Amino acid sequence: MKRHSFSVIFFLQVQLLCAQGNVRILEGLAMESKILGQEVKYSIILPENYQTKKERYPVVYLLHGLGDNESSWLEYGRASQIIDGATNRGDIIPMIYVMPQGFRNYYVNDYTGKFLYEDMFIKEFVPFIDKHYRTIPDKKHRATLGYSMGGFGALILPLRNPDVFTVSVPLSISVRTDQQYMTEDASGWDDQWGRLFGAVGTTGQDRITDYYKQHSPFHIFAQADLSRFKDLKLYIDNGDDEGTLCRSNEELHILLREKKIQHEFRVRNGGHEFSYWREALPNGLRFISDSFNQKAYRGDSKELPEKLSLAKGYISKIIQNEKYGILLPDEYSETLRYYPVIYFLGKFDLSTREAIAGTVQNGISSGWLPPVIVVFLKENETELINSIIPLIEKDYRARSGFRFRALIGLEQGGETALHYALIPETFTACTIFNSAIDCKLIEKAIVENKKAMARTWLSITTTDKSADFRSNGCAHMLLRDMDIYHEYRVQEGNGGNAWFLSELKETLSFTQRKIHR
Repeated sequence: MKRHSFSVIFFLQVQLLCAQGNVRILEGLAMESKILGQEVKYSIILPENYQTKKERYPVVYLLHGLGDNESSWLEYGRASQIIDGATNRGDIIPMIYVMPQGFRNYYVNDYTGKFLYEDMFIKEFVPFIDKHYRTIPDKKHRATLGYSMGGFGALILPLRNPDVFTVSVPLSISVRTDQQYMTEDASGWDDQWGRLFGAVGTTGQDRITDYYKQHSPFHIFAQADLSRFKDLKLYIDNGDDEGTLCRSNEELHILLREKKIQHEFRVRNGGHEFSYWREALPNGLRFISDSFNQKAYRGDSKELPEKLSLAKGYISKIIQNEKYGILLPDEYSETLRYYPVIYFLGKFDLSTREAIAGTVQNGISSGWLPPVIVVFLKENETELINSIIPLIEKDYRARSGFRFRALIGLEQGGETALHYALIPETFTACTIFNSAIDCKLIEKAIVENKKAMARTWLSITTTDKSADFRSNGCAHMLLRDMDIYHEYRVQEGNGGNAWFLSELKETLSFTQRKIHR
């Protein structure tokens, strides 16, 4: 069957659009590519009242993952609902969203030159969109955002074409470190990577072809001269339940920090699924919107923190002596029951202790936290096991046994907490915030007694600007590699007590899930 030229196809599409009035969310559109010798389908979301206004708009290219297509962001990603909600709230500016068909090519040219997807995208598709829609046709008003294979495309297209794109939001990037690339099983590697970058049927160092290096973010960012990326605005988001991508995304963040490439990096709860990517989309678009406005990023949109009005007056309820401070549940004097204990280690001033006390008591009264005893300790407490715990269990109705003890540590207090958490069957859960982590200590504890280590849940929470980014990332990768359950979060900012308090509810919920598992 004879192919129509893409101009005729597009004319027919425009006629249909006009006939249906102010239609602005469409799928099943197509551009005829001379480079590929076939149609390239796409979907598009236009701003409200696009048909009645004359304004020009920046463009976001939403890229899909392997096995999905140009309608996946609309259907599974619920992109139009999320975009319209954020736009109507004024959280992001109006933009045009284009969702191209990505096939299985990772948005690059294959090394044989048989399927030149990147050439098509840069030389035909972007100009096509700029010609037929009212875009702002310059690099500062074009962004890429994608998941998995589309995350790779969202990163590699701006890296290889910095004169076309300057904003990149890759989610769960399907990328490999050299070590992963060299050792991946051939059954999947040949079809997924070998056919694109060369060396099908090989293993080890033979896989590291020059063509691969030209498309590997690790090799690109390892170059001495990175001046061509001075305009790059980058926001990476990856789930803590990822397998292979746990290491590759974390290693990429570490490399970017070492190379002093400005970027945002997040690790949230979840894995390789649309529920995760839908939750990532609002902040990714927020980052893009600020970048298009040539403004510094406002930061992630957060739920409003719980009011701490209930905290007022609780500082007087903390019983303090030279060794510790202790907060008992409000019901303590009215019962004869025993309670789990949560030990806090850190440099907490009075206002922070009061806020912690208020959050705990609010959680108990609201029902999302069971009644617990809270003990405040200095950040470098050395007598926790030999002295403090026996005193608490002797003088107060604290349940005995490791299943009813949890640790929460901030900064140096986190280092102390981890030391105690690695002692088998001493604590049931441990959360550390913005702390330096001794990965060798963790590895030694796992090797010596993996079964016991698995009984203590660990949660590591840090920020993407933390000075301890290497050790925190190392710990996450190590625990994933050794199949030890844990939670891992990387958030924006530099840490501190206010940040710690904003994450306290999730941390307390984590401890109670383990205590009452």
